[in-house]
Amino acid sequence: MQKKKMSMARFRQYIPLYIMMLPGVVYLFINNYIPMAGIVVAFKKYNVNDGIFASPWNGVENFRYLFSTSEAGVIIRNTLLYNIAFIIVNMVVGIMLAIFISDVFSKKLKKLYQSSILLPFLISIVVVSYIVFALLSHENGMMNKSVLPALGQEPVQWYNDTTWWPLIIIVTNCWKGVGYGTLIYIAAIAGIDQGYYEAAELDGANKWQQITRITLPCLIPSIITLLLMNIGRIFYSDFGLFYQVPQNSGSLFSVTNTIDTYVYRALMSSGGIGRSSAAGLFQSVVGFTLVMVSNLIVRKASPENAIF
Repeated sequence: MQKKKMSMARFRQYIPLYIMMLPGVVYLFINNYIPMAGIVVAFKKYNVNDGIFASPWNGVENFRYLFSTSEAGVIIRNTLLYNIAFIIVNMVVGIMLAIFISDVFSKKLKKLYQSSILLPFLISIVVVSYIVFALLSHENGMMNKSVLPALGQEPVQWYNDTTWWPLIIIVTNCWKGVGYGTLIYIAAIAGIDQGYYEAAELDGANKWQQITRITLPCLIPSIITLLLMNIGRIFYSDFGLFYQVPQNSGSLFSVTNTIDTYVYRALMSSGGIGRSSAAGLFQSVVGFTLVMVSNLIVRKASPENAIF
């Protein structure tokens, strides 16, 4: 009886928090969990007239199509390798920017920068495809009109030549998305006890030694958290980056076609809904599995840095 009263008292204590949490729980339930019933489409030969649940079953035929098509190896390779490159490049550049900003800018200027840094990166997400086109357009692009002639080079058909597109995609993604990681690392650096740096200076440590012995070790929890979040989406790709930036050029499909662009094109074809659902389910299951395995590895190596 006493335990029951204690449990009720504890429940009443947290009622305001439960009420605050309720809208978010309802939102997640409606937008994230109810639509999960549509997973059955991945195992059906979807017919608009019959609807989702009345359409005939076709087992794993949609998955077989996804992995037996000649494009399967290309889209999986591109999705996986690009995401690995994105994780590495964005992490390195983000840490470098965070250390530079934290070291060079004064506290007042750094606070101003932290509050305004999101704006240019959010703007870049919207206009990035137009800016890339302005640089690479064969007729009017800056590269063909100004840069290459100044270097004595012939104009390049950028949207027909796959040579430079892996680099273009990686640089564009870094420019578009590195700001988020930079903010996280700046916040982590701001939380480091300045007494560590003062003690290091007294011991004669130079700036590089302070970075490698104090800053980077203190950033490990933030690095692991962002890494696990990115690993969970390693089989996803930014549709705008891979579809809009290359202008959906068929000549570039070998280096720009990913699972997400494949899903979109499958939706545009007859009978593509089942195949696109199978691809989406594959992405979700693989992403979930990778996060669980990665977190398990982190928990074994460093329990305090694991997400759960």
